[in-house]
Amino acid sequence: MNLFRLLKEREAVGRPVRVGLIGAGKFGTMFLAQAQRTAGIQVVGVADLRVERARDACLRAGWPPERLAAAATAGAIADVARGGRTALTASGEALIASDLDVVIEATGIPEAAIRHALATIAAGRHLVMVTVEADVLAGLALKRRADQAGVVYSLAYGDQPALICELVDWARASGFEVIAAGKGTKYLPEYHASTPETVFDHYGFTREQVARGEFNARMYNSFLDSTKSAIEMAAVANATGLLPPPGGLAFPPVGVDDLAEVLKPEEDGGRLAVPGVVEVASSLHRDGRPVERDLRWGVYITFRAPTDYVGRCFQEYGLRTDRSGTYAALYRPYHLVGLELGVSIASAALRNEPTGAPQAFVADVVACAKRDLEPGEVLDGEGGYTVYGRLVRAAESMARRYLPIALAHGVKIIRRVKQDEIVRAETVLLPERSAALDLRRELMQTTESK
Repeated sequence: MNLFRLLKEREAVGRPVRVGLIGAGKFGTMFLAQAQRTAGIQVVGVADLRVERARDACLRAGWPPERLAAAATAGAIADVARGGRTALTASGEALIASDLDVVIEATGIPEAAIRHALATIAAGRHLVMVTVEADVLAGLALKRRADQAGVVYSLAYGDQPALICELVDWARASGFEVIAAGKGTKYLPEYHASTPETVFDHYGFTREQVARGEFNARMYNSFLDSTKSAIEMAAVANATGLLPPPGGLAFPPVGVDDLAEVLKPEEDGGRLAVPGVVEVASSLHRDGRPVERDLRWGVYITFRAPTDYVGRCFQEYGLRTDRSGTYAALYRPYHLVGLELGVSIASAALRNEPTGAPQAFVADVVACAKRDLEPGEVLDGEGGYTVYGRLVRAAESMARRYLPIALAHGVKIIRRVKQDEIVRAETVLLPERSAALDLRRELMQTTESK
């Protein structure tokens, strides 16, 4: 509750938190829109492979053109920052090597994100990992390296995983048992087969709307086909120790008023096979009807009263509970994505604390075939035409050598895979070496050895 005071103190002494942003997409642009208005934060530079994209992001976010300057090297970036301007560069590595406190990795590309993360940690900078795909693939290995280097590795506040972790932490610090935690989304089973060509029809967007807006078909498709939900729930599970439900996410249709009634154990009349899990609430009934007072944009937890006395307190203070009065829910109806990222930056730089970080490897997201896949076909990864992500327990994934969704891009199928079948590592040709694959192998080796 003192982050703003700490930021103001840094501003007052002329030592703002120096931040570098890698990736000028939607998340990065939203961060830039608020960063210029946040006391005690200085955006040293923005890196994107297309420098014009970085410039456009800054201008779209309201930055004056005269405040921006191109720079190719770490020294040039530092010189631009000392002059009170923000550097634009094509090199994430040069930005990392400049004079920074915190690096934001927002490329959305797991391979690039892991390379940037390793360089950031080696340079002694705090890291805010927006690319959740990289966190789910090998975040625990990155967290261990960050701990050894004495820097913070953090999930991004404003994204749903960090907000869910905050709710879980509140409940546990208050002595409550967390029964379920998660988010809302728009879900129907048939969405698993959605492609970039069909995604906007499912959302109900017109061609004119798509032409006018910042619409990335693959990104939107990842949200719709359930991949992004699986990824975000895996990040929450690994950060909190909550487990994937047996059989994976069920996406029960439920509104905010019924969270406590539905997201409780089956033995008490709910929909959960076991307590202590992550789960996603659908904003649509299976017949397509909208759920009343849905949680499509928000996050939630359900928790249990440990005694009758606490249950009576729930009632006395107006909590929305199940019919028994034992289970209660707390939710936040919205998340503001990059607009809230300053919380992670301040927490890492001024408190040495993450806004969520992996503590164990208990959940994984694996590639599942959207249709029958034949030998010779090349997988196109998250949000594409060939595979979607499914949440599984990490122990099962490692034992059966499932292919992580983050590695299911640009690799060739060598054995037939049926629709909705999980792709195994031996059914594709993986590269011999890559930063992402090497770190994933490191994670698996250290996990299996325990």
